[in-house]
This record gives sequence, C-alpha cells and structure tokens, in this order.
Amino acid sequence: MKPYEREILLERISKESATVGASIPDRIEIQGSEVDLREFVFEIKRRDTVPPGERERVETAKKNLRRERLQRKQRIEDEEADVSFEDGEELARAIVGIDRALNALEGLDSPTDLETEQQRQDAMDQKRWVSFLKKALGRDEGPRIGGR
Repeated sequence: MKPYEREILLERISKESATVGASIPDRIEIQGSEVDLREFVFEIKRRDTVPPGERERVETAKKNLRRERLQRKQRIEDEEADVSFEDGEELARAIVGIDRALNALEGLDSPTDLETEQQRQDAMDQKRWVSFLKKALGRDEGPRIGGR
C-alpha cells in the first residue's frame, strides 16, 4: 500500500461521521473466534435495560471490540506489513462496522443516566417548591434581617 493510500484509510476511520450510514457486520472474527455481531447487538438493544447478569457480557464484548479495532488499525498503520490497498479498505470497513457496534452498545448506558438525571432534577424542583411555599406562607426558618 502506498503512503497516501494509508493516510486516506486512516483518515476515513478517524472521522466521527464515519459510522453514519454504516452497518454492523453480520459476523466478525474477534480474538480468533467468529462472533454474530449484528445479532448480539440487536439482542441487547431490544431490551429496555441491560439486566445485571448481561452487563458483564456487554462490557467484555465492548473491551474485545476495542482491542480488535486497535489491532486492525495497527495493521493499516504498519508500513512494514504487506497489506494491499484492497485489504486495507476491508480493514477500514470492518473498523467502521466495529465503531458502529460500539456506538450502539455504548448507547445502552444513556437511558439509565437520563433517568438518574431526571430524578435529580425532580428532587431539586421539589426542594425549590417547598422552599417557595415556606417563604410564601411565612414559615421560613432562615436568618432574619434587621433582628426580626
């Protein structure tokens, strides 16, 4: 592979928009084992929340996907490796597919974070409302100005 071709591929996988329109690969080899990646991601995403027993499985999958992504990227970066541009394109496609799967799996934590944030906001609203009512009804126990 020529240096400018290598740069094109590395730039492609580095773009944040690279996963837009990309699909998750049906199957991918990770750490020497074939994985039905699309089925795994869709199975996990179908649930509203990830059960505690599955959370470890998802975290392990994400760790393995990150490791596989790094190894494939290093193959593209390695100037000494005998990688053709066509093979590099295939590696780049796989990396973008891995990124797409990682984005989908990372998004699983968002609803929980949103729920926690909503609960925090509701508690703050309730405290403000109680404080307002105390002041409006003259039951404010706070410090008095002017000795009253």
